[in-house]
Order: sequence, then structure tokens, then C-alpha cells
Amino acid sequence: MEFFPTDIPDVILIRPRVFEDERGYFLETWEHRKFTAGGIPQPFVQDNHSRSVRHVLRGLHYQVQQVQGKLVRAVTGTIFDVAVDIRRSSATFGRWVGVELSDQNHQMLWVPPGFAHGFLVLSETADVMYKCTDFYAPKSERSLLWNDPEVNIRWPLPAGITPIVSGKDALAPRLPEAETFS
Repeated sequence: MEFFPTDIPDVILIRPRVFEDERGYFLETWEHRKFTAGGIPQPFVQDNHSRSVRHVLRGLHYQVQQVQGKLVRAVTGTIFDVAVDIRRSSATFGRWVGVELSDQNHQMLWVPPGFAHGFLVLSETADVMYKCTDFYAPKSERSLLWNDPEVNIRWPLPAGITPIVSGKDALAPRLPEAETFS
């Protein structure tokens, strides 16, 4: 397993070792000792699984209590996965990183606590699984507007296509109005 800091060093891209032969493939998606050595020692307490269709954009989500770190991977299909730093004291506050995760590249993204997270489905459908470092707390869930011009995420949407977002995500606040971390 290899661990690569992104342009925001706290966000880490993970490339697992994939063993392939005529039967298919095998890979480890998490192993505590390797993740600890790779800079991700946090324990995980919850696994989530979502299925979405092409052009669905989920996010940008975070929790202000029971703050979650997330280890994200696409089990089927392809997504553009994004992490936005919403820690006001951070040198990278308001910046984002995005990577393509797919069932073909088997890569995973570590989104640490203090980041808003979201993804756009690029394939016909995608199954996304992510491990969380704390439990889901609906009352502390927040969203950041997916197309906030101050954050300026370059979502890989075809010209003329508007993503499919939830009503809640469509009404999310922009970064200056959002509840963030100190």
C-alpha cells in the first residue's frame, strides 16, 4: 500500500497493492498497521455505502459535532471525489483537492476531520463505500454549497449539464456563511 499526500498534505491518496490473475483480483482496503505507518492512525467506527447515477453530486458534507474523517473508495463505477479544507486556522483554508476514484484504479482518499467532502458520479452508476472515524450525528450535519464561487471547485461536468443534487445541498451556504472549524 502506498500513501501520497495531495496538494493539501492532510488529504492522502492511497494506492493499494492489487493482486490480479485469471480469477480476478484481491486487494486490502484497510489494515491498521499500514494506515498508521502511512499517517492515518485513526480508528474507524462506521461503514457507509451509497449508490448513485451519472451526474449525481453528493455534498459537500461535514459534521460540526462528532467530526468525521472518511476513507472513501468507489467499489463500482467512477467518481470525482473532493475534500475542502474548512479549518479557519489552516494555511489551506478554503482550498480543495479532487481525485478520480474508480473500480479500475482501486485508489482511496483519506478525508480528515475538518474537511467538507463530496463527490460527482462520472459513470452510469457508482457504488461508493467509506469508513468513518465517528458515528453519524444528523443534528450536527452541515453542507457547503457545491458550486461556491469562492471555493471554485472545477467539477468535471460536461458543458450544459447541471448536476443532480439534493434539495438540502442545493440550499447549502457558501463558505463565508458556513459553520466551520477554528
